[in-house]
Amino acid sequence: MAEFRNVEDLVVYQRLCQLHLEIADLSHGWPAEEKNELGSQIRRSSNSAAAQLAEKNDDRHVRNKIEGVNCSRGEAAETIHHLYMAHLREYESKETFSGFRERYRECIRMLNGMERNLEKQLPESDRRWPTIREDSADYGSSGFPEPDL
Repeated sequence: MAEFRNVEDLVVYQRLCQLHLEIADLSHGWPAEEKNELGSQIRRSSNSAAAQLAEKNDDRHVRNKIEGVNCSRGEAAETIHHLYMAHLREYESKETFSGFRERYRECIRMLNGMERNLEKQLPESDRRWPTIREDSADYGSSGFPEPDL
């Protein structure tokens, strides 16, 4: 039988919580008019990235755990977007944006791995995705697969 793990034991959860604390501190330095706009949005999405994992961690159904991972990934991507907007509005430097973006992308890669491992617990007929091997050669400079012409 698989050993039960507390959500706090998950490295990706720990990293997402740390990122949220840093994002919250960062956003409080933005202009006052942003405290209830972009600042609030980024604090909510960064907190939700970790909260989605916590919410579904104790669920008994693997499919629901996978949904929590998917929601967490979406919230992390939304946080990257809000950071980018803060950069475009010149609240944050390119270096600050790039550093946070890379740390969030690392978390997204970890979430992808969690999803793959959870999918293995399902019967093959119930899996959403067949076994996929991602190879960087499959992607062009845009980051998307090149179309077959």
